[in-house]
Amino acid sequence: MIKVLIQSVTPFQQNSSIIYCLDTKKCVIVDPGGDVDSLLKISQENNLIPEKILLTHGHIDHAGGASELAEILKVEIHGPHINDKYLLDQLKEQGEMFGMPSRNCSPNKWLEEGDQITIGDNILKVYFCPGHTPGHIIFYNENQKIAIVGDVLFNGSIGRTDLPGGDFNDLIDSVKNKLWPLGDDIEFFPGHGPISTFKNEKETNPFVSNKALGL
Repeated sequence: MIKVLIQSVTPFQQNSSIIYCLDTKKCVIVDPGGDVDSLLKISQENNLIPEKILLTHGHIDHAGGASELAEILKVEIHGPHINDKYLLDQLKEQGEMFGMPSRNCSPNKWLEEGDQITIGDNILKVYFCPGHTPGHIIFYNENQKIAIVGDVLFNGSIGRTDLPGGDFNDLIDSVKNKLWPLGDDIEFFPGHGPISTFKNEKETNPFVSNKALGL
């Protein structure tokens, strides 16, 4: 069994997820965009054992604190897909633009669809979901039907596609062909805003509801 703890980080109020195994207390930290001290405090307060840092994509509010946190914890960074390398190579520059000091990031491992991440006795499956960025991925735990979707899908909305590298059609295809086939009863944790379920979004989301997609 896993549990997901959410911490809002950076001025963009990005949801950084700490996913941990209830049996072993081993954890991964997903999208540490910044406010590294708050993420360390949560892991310490819950007696967690960080094993990896995972990135869904390369925007600064998701990846800006990854290099610093990895250095402190002495763990590896896995993800996103290599198509987002150009974004991770520009994190310092992004940080200077937004007043968020950051370091460029070189992941220890790029992730692709079909890869799996272990957290204690649990598995996160990797799905390639471009559109918000060219190398965006999501993480899915099949046993508990939980998805960490980054900025692909939000409660009532979808990720922006007007930023460099974004593609609206790719994003819609990712939701329709990667997320929706996982089933209706999936609880998802987005990169911003409250959690929701795929069922709710299929019924009400103006961008990707069954009605909007003509399903």
